[in-house]
Amino acid sequence: MSRKHTFVILGMGSRGKNAYGAELARMPDRAQITAIADPDPERLSIGGEAFGVRPGMRFSSAEELLAQPRLAEVACVCTQDRQHVPQAIAAMRKGYDVLLEKPISPSLSELQEIVRVARQTGRRVVVCHVLRYTPFFRTVKRVIDEGRLGQIVNIEALENVVYWHQAHSFVRGNWRREDETSPMILAKCCHDLDYLIWLCGSRVERVSSFGSLFHFRPENAPAGSALRCLDGCAAKEACPYDAEKIYLTNEGTGVCRGQVGWPVDVLSEHPTRETILDAIRTGPYGRCVYRCDNDVVDNQVVNLQMESGAALTLTMSAFTSVGGRSIRILGTMGDLRAELRDEAIRVCEFGKQPEMLPLDGLGAKDGHAGGDRGLIETFLDDLDGKDVGDSVTTLEASVESHLAALAAEQSRLQSGMPVELGPMRG
Repeated sequence: MSRKHTFVILGMGSRGKNAYGAELARMPDRAQITAIADPDPERLSIGGEAFGVRPGMRFSSAEELLAQPRLAEVACVCTQDRQHVPQAIAAMRKGYDVLLEKPISPSLSELQEIVRVARQTGRRVVVCHVLRYTPFFRTVKRVIDEGRLGQIVNIEALENVVYWHQAHSFVRGNWRREDETSPMILAKCCHDLDYLIWLCGSRVERVSSFGSLFHFRPENAPAGSALRCLDGCAAKEACPYDAEKIYLTNEGTGVCRGQVGWPVDVLSEHPTRETILDAIRTGPYGRCVYRCDNDVVDNQVVNLQMESGAALTLTMSAFTSVGGRSIRILGTMGDLRAELRDEAIRVCEFGKQPEMLPLDGLGAKDGHAGGDRGLIETFLDDLDGKDVGDSVTTLEASVESHLAALAAEQSRLQSGMPVELGPMRG
């Protein structure tokens, strides 16, 4: 039987406030947000008002909230990458179950430590690998489980980062530097690696990887470019990465085209032409993409040799005109091809006519193609004791994708030398 479950949210950014918090708020009969934490007073106020959290339960840091007696059943940890494990461990020891934004951590020792504490405390930890919860990937998994493709031999996956997303998040934004956050293959693609491992139904044996910071470098700056987009840049007209184009006039992302959600809400809690222009003029999102302090890659290929014998490939690239995922699965009895942004999946069993499988549920325009809502609904079902299959996974299963990502980065830095995952599991 369903009942109302209580949550605290650590971090009122895009994921904490606009994704998981918003989804919980849409289900008032099943969930209640009792306390929130964020160091930004404006975000704290906006989140508190949006979720009906009284002022006395709004805290200026995750640590301050976690110092209180336990305030709910579940702690949603939605802070920056390197804060996740210390805060999740403190929450578990306080008695919270944890809904943990990805990535868990870029540190192998922290990955091992959080598993140890979860076992020690007996707390539930669910990592927000939201792609598992999309109608798209659930349909793909069902086709595989029904045996229509036979044994999986190869999977080819493409993460289309899209050019402006790379500029926003990984050149100008919070995830631009590995020493402050995580390697990009972990920060952006740990849930791509997670769904690949899940679909294949096998652990990873070894990994090799190639990639680089190919384009967003000072030597690639066009002639006449300025330090900031509004500083009289002579290359502005021809530059697709111009901040005014991305945040003001782009049909899908510009505030002047009626867009007030992500990514413009990262620049201002109240996006208008004036507030966004001010942010571009004075903040990090107005810097020239060729003159930032970024060091994460803008393209990477990861090769996975699975224990089952299957060979998988993930390509992550910034240089795409549209975002989303593409996948091709090759099996002994059939193949599957699909684009996440499409409304159907093509399945062809050998010797038969191809079949187009429609997707039920939320469409690709919803958060992570319906994955954000799917995660919250499935997590609540799990709290209610309902059978949710293997969608809500163990922490150990979620760690597998992180080990693959860390191995990929190690391989990339060693000119593609294969890295075995066995020793990393401890």
